[in-house]
Amino acid sequence: MSTYRALFASAALALPLALAASPADAQQTTLRIFVGGQQRPDVMRQILDVYQQRNPGTRVEIEIGGATSDQQQQYLNTVLTSRDAAIDVMLIDVIRPAQFAAAGWAEPLDAYLGAEKDAIMARYLPAYREANIVGGKVIALPYFADAQFLYYRTDLLEKYKLQPPKTWEELASTARTVMQGENNPNLRGFATAGAPIEGTVCTFLVPMWGAGGQFLGAQGKPDVNSAQARRALQLWTDLKAANVTPPNLAEVVTDRIRVDFQAGNLLYAMQWGYAWNRFQNDADSTVKGKTNVVPLPGFAGNQPATCIGGWQIAVSAYSRNKQAAVGLLRYLSSPEVSKMQAILASHLPVFAEVYQDADVLKVNPWFQFARNVVVTGRSRPVSPDYPEVSEIIRTNMNAFLAGTRTADQVIADMNSRLARVYR
Repeated sequence: MSTYRALFASAALALPLALAASPADAQQTTLRIFVGGQQRPDVMRQILDVYQQRNPGTRVEIEIGGATSDQQQQYLNTVLTSRDAAIDVMLIDVIRPAQFAAAGWAEPLDAYLGAEKDAIMARYLPAYREANIVGGKVIALPYFADAQFLYYRTDLLEKYKLQPPKTWEELASTARTVMQGENNPNLRGFATAGAPIEGTVCTFLVPMWGAGGQFLGAQGKPDVNSAQARRALQLWTDLKAANVTPPNLAEVVTDRIRVDFQAGNLLYAMQWGYAWNRFQNDADSTVKGKTNVVPLPGFAGNQPATCIGGWQIAVSAYSRNKQAAVGLLRYLSSPEVSKMQAILASHLPVFAEVYQDADVLKVNPWFQFARNVVVTGRSRPVSPDYPEVSEIIRTNMNAFLAGTRTADQVIADMNSRLARVYR
């Protein structure tokens, strides 16, 4: 048993996520941290228990809300707009720091980090360092990195003597071969997010980038009326026509992909790093030991692309315990916790050295190549108006995947509305 598994084996996993203070705790500082259900609050609870043991004057409660990034952000919008001091620390998507900075919702951390600021920020992977510095100010610290990968069923590819696909064309061909051979009406070849959620932004961007396209042109203005954007849309049209994707793709949310793959109903899945741990450890997983991970495919003759994600930790501008909150932030954004998360949840590290840690690689052998995927991955548009940008892309993509809008309609609507945002 590894050092960290031994450490957490004795943790009180059954403790309620929000703990009520007793009279004996009256002198303690109580912090409340907001986390989404998909960011493994059970693992965070274990990490916080260790923090509390080391800092007996601080108690940390967890508030859980929202199954998706969008739902979590809707809740935080309400809390922070009302200047509610109930939340001290919050997990925010990597796309949010610019929005939080513009709204004044996150406490800038520069004064708290002091002379150490540059040295602290230099340790993080570049994309996460850059995402959290807005207008020269440190708005948040990275909690874990993420990127989209291609998960696949090793048993089925081996059965049909197939190799993991390196191109979208190979993915379609091998998926049809396996589906025909298995003759299982519940088995589909591939799934990605298609519901009107944040993940569906990546469903549009990844193949467009992989076809050589750009979201922003030379003048810093979006132009999705391109051959590459149309090629991306055509990819989903072709996969749908071949019955490779689920017929209800426009209803599929991120964790639904995980559930379907785990149930044995998918050959390939475009998913984030957290899914590996669930596939290997969930009691109801039918794919334990039958799963592997590779970088996403690309189009023949082009470089493949992936969408990076990840979660950051920010201190609420309305917290009454900011100094204590920053202390917790520093711990949660440390190499020690990055390693804990990698082992316990397959959360991708924000420190380069953790990818090479022997304990981490024993649990996540695919982390050997994951760092390069994260480092070379592409970021969604950085903008204080990102919520509007996201809404334009994901609702159009959802309508396209549902068959209620054509490619021409989707591209025209995205182009005109994005032009107004970026005017």
